[in-house]
Amino acid sequence: PQWYPTVRRGDLIAKGYVGGLSSHSRGSTVDLAIAEPGKKGTTHPACGAPDGDTLDFGTGFDCFDPMSETSHRPLSAKAAANRKMLLAAMHAAGFRNYAREWWHFTLAKEPFPKQRFDFPVTAP
Repeated sequence: PQWYPTVRRGDLIAKGYVGGLSSHSRGSTVDLAIAEPGKKGTTHPACGAPDGDTLDFGTGFDCFDPMSETSHRPLSAKAAANRKMLLAAMHAAGFRNYAREWWHFTLAKEPFPKQRFDFPVTAP
């Protein structure tokens, strides 16, 4: 499977790749990368490849695998530098990183740390 190449699907929650309750529903957690303006690429890369127009972070976005851990090594110098740049920018903005996912950040001083919100999602 593309998003979890070395982890059994049944182990994704137990190993911390997928939360039983998503921290995203508190409104203070985001998944993001840094994109290169004007660069075109694949939209659904293999887990070990960088996402379409993002900088090289060593894996694609949402790759549930040990190589996605923020401090995973070995990693190319370019991917390591990009992870370090994203981490520094997000820390400076008041976010903390989830160490298992280089792209996952939560506001350090969450206004609603225990609250989960349930909003209906509808198409326009």
